[in-house]
Amino acid sequence: MLVAIGALVGLWLFRNELRRAKLSERALDAALAGIIGGLFGAKFVWSIEHAGDVPFADLLLSRGGLSWYGGLAGGLLVGISMLRRRGLPLVPVLSAATPALAIGHAIGRVGCFMVGDDYGQPSALPWAVAFPEGLPPTTVPVHPTQLYEAALLVPLAVLLIRWRRRGLPDRVVLGRYLFAAGTVRFFIEFVRVHEQIVGPLAVAHIASLLAVGAGLALIAVDRRSAAPPA
Repeated sequence: MLVAIGALVGLWLFRNELRRAKLSERALDAALAGIIGGLFGAKFVWSIEHAGDVPFADLLLSRGGLSWYGGLAGGLLVGISMLRRRGLPLVPVLSAATPALAIGHAIGRVGCFMVGDDYGQPSALPWAVAFPEGLPPTTVPVHPTQLYEAALLVPLAVLLIRWRRRGLPDRVVLGRYLFAAGTVRFFIEFVRVHEQIVGPLAVAHIASLLAVGAGLALIAVDRRSAAPPA
């Protein structure tokens, strides 16, 4: 239910940003396709991550479990493909989608909290939560990392809307979104339960660093293009 609400709120924000930027509302079709691709990518990658004693098909059909970077990759892949088919400008449309991506992600994380997956390591903090029916179940209080991430994504969505209202270049807005979202996930991952693959880093750390790098690259490209000729 929370994923559906996140998608609807995101589509509403996206449509408003398209209208404000005088972009074609045909991009909404790409957004719908991106939501489907993102959900599949998020579930598929999460199932691969947690495959082990539990059959892969059971994980794929379970009631929870979504991977942020799997969803981002799947949504972008399908959405960009649709935008190219429709002949719509790629960077301006993706920039218009950034507030929707942030707020939809935040609402989805509340859903993760309610179903009891993607939680953190054991904690004695007053707000630590146990998930006796979670994925996997735990009776030990843990960090509610889902809510940490949601609490940081909401102000990011507000900032993205403000940056767009101020007329920041589309590459900069898109780059800042990738940088900020990647940074948030990178640091939250340290208190989440995860499998280390390179030293203390998990797969999500690597994916977050790639998102941060892509964001910085977009910002750098915009600065070079805006610089006066020598």
